[in-house]
Amino acid sequence: MAKIVMGIGSSHSPALLMEPSAWLARAAVDDKNFFALHDFDGKSVSYDELLGRASPAVIDEITMEKMAERHMANQRAMAELIRRLDAVNPDLVIVIGDDHKEVFDDDNMPAIQVFCGDALPYKPQGIMKWKYDPRLNQDLWYPQQEKEYPVDSGRALKIIDHLMNNGFDPAHSRYLPPDQGMSHSFGYVYYKMMAAKIYPIIPISINTYYPPTQITPGRAYQLGQSIRAAVESWPDDIRVAVIATGGLSHFVVDEEFDRNFLEIMASGKPDGHLGMPLEKLQSGNSEFRCWSALAGAVEGMKMDLVDYIPCYRSPAGTGCAMAFATWE
Repeated sequence: MAKIVMGIGSSHSPALLMEPSAWLARAAVDDKNFFALHDFDGKSVSYDELLGRASPAVIDEITMEKMAERHMANQRAMAELIRRLDAVNPDLVIVIGDDHKEVFDDDNMPAIQVFCGDALPYKPQGIMKWKYDPRLNQDLWYPQQEKEYPVDSGRALKIIDHLMNNGFDPAHSRYLPPDQGMSHSFGYVYYKMMAAKIYPIIPISINTYYPPTQITPGRAYQLGQSIRAAVESWPDDIRVAVIATGGLSHFVVDEEFDRNFLEIMASGKPDGHLGMPLEKLQSGNSEFRCWSALAGAVEGMKMDLVDYIPCYRSPAGTGCAMAFATWE
């Protein structure tokens, strides 16, 4: 019988690939980030409003020394995730990520989508290594050569069949348009976690950002449970890892909310996901939903938090909090 033998949760922020000086460059335009900034209550606010409410102690969080320490901590945590993934050496990896209007847009924005083609394409986007997306106040990393990555299309179809017969209605794609490549949440996995060894994957996208079809955290947890049930229904003796990427709090760092959520993840119980305050899951915080789906898939397994790193970049408390964890 097939079995999920590992879970991995990882942030996928571009800041993971940027030196601290580039964090400050992003901070310099945070005052123009009109749509992505939300306060600790989930209310949309301006940069000046955040700055006026911020603790003076935040200044100590954005020294070059502190940011350099956190940058190195991020690199160590990602290296540890890679080490653990390769030590387990799974036969298949199911990746749960979100899309930032890279593949899906307002003409078609499914709550859940499973890619079931034979290969997932990467396409370079423009001539720059970093592309700034003003809608998300986010830099997106793009390698500069086209490539295709193997997808286990047969088992992807089995997951779709299982979901369809167990209360879910996922969309599916067998291919992307000729000039379209994968979204950044999958690109991060390939670039950072599978740079040395590429595993066959099943890519599953959930809509975290864009109403009205955002999946709720409770539903995401149930989706993870159904994915695990699908895997365990396969007669093959294969070992499966599940990776979810995204989060934690951004574009305003909220350490208390993050740590409470990590406790929910460690508890292994659905209650905290069912009770997540939706008003808090705005903008970058919406990606907590990817972790909720992972929690359902690894229910009953033990979480090991590799690191939690709040990466501030401005005196207003903007930035991105990084988290890295595994389940075995």
